Amino acid sequence: MDDPRTDPPVAADEATTLVGFLDFLRDTVALKTDGLSAEQLAAVHPPSSMTLGGMLKHLAYVEDQWVGHVLLGSPPAPPWDEAPWDDDPDWDWHSAATDDPAALRGLWRSAVQRSRTDLPLDDLGRLSALERRGERVSVRYVLVHLVEEYARHAGHADLLREAVDGSTGE
Repeated sequence: MDDPRTDPPVAADEATTLVGFLDFLRDTVALKTDGLSAEQLAAVHPPSSMTLGGMLKHLAYVEDQWVGHVLLGSPPAPPWDEAPWDDDPDWDWHSAATDDPAALRGLWRSAVQRSRTDLPLDDLGRLSALERRGERVSVRYVLVHLVEEYARHAGHADLLREAVDGSTGE
């Protein structure tokens, strides 16, 4: 597997360092999911019900939810605005099985691009427009949360991709 990722900077300011790690992890998820068919993206490997396609859709939701909705106060955008969250709190994970791979990748890449464009990196202490569990969170908190979310799922993606087609590597 060719590795197109760029290592995070080793000596930079806080925002550049956090974004560097986030982009490295985003690239890791892309590396682990690119080139897979709909069947491969929807493949389940017991005992987990997690899929690589579900992970992409979940990460698209995480980007839009945390940056667009919580931090900036924008209303949820499609498809999140009409998702049946009350019927299935994990709809993002479960609904991806029927998504076209190109559309799924496009949904995720669009969410990443919106986050890259909309994150106010000039003020990491700026507080969110909306409260999360009764508190407003900072841009710094959102960035660290995104790094944590991607790091956890990049590890899952390593295992799932190996189970799908035997591909291994960082």
